[in-house]
Amino acid sequence: MLRITVELVSGGREHAKRVLAKAEVSNMSDLGDVADYTVEVETAARMEPWQPEWERRGVVHGHNRSSSVWSLVAKVAAWATKESEKR
Repeated sequence: MLRITVELVSGGREHAKRVLAKAEVSNMSDLGDVADYTVEVETAARMEPWQPEWERRGVVHGHNRSSSVWSLVAKVAAWATKESEKR
């Protein structure tokens, strides 16, 4: 599983950081060259304590596992962006 956390570090002050969004990404396949991934994303309504404003589950299809992890992160971000626009 890949866990993605998006934090805002206001003014570069680590003690003031806040989580804006979270995602968990899990491989659904048999670890072949191309894989599908389940995606669960949450976006914060309130930062502390963490309280999701919205939550979505879905699938990212056909990711080439030999590409960079950033490629998968970009696909997850694109998927989450489309989902957030549906609200």
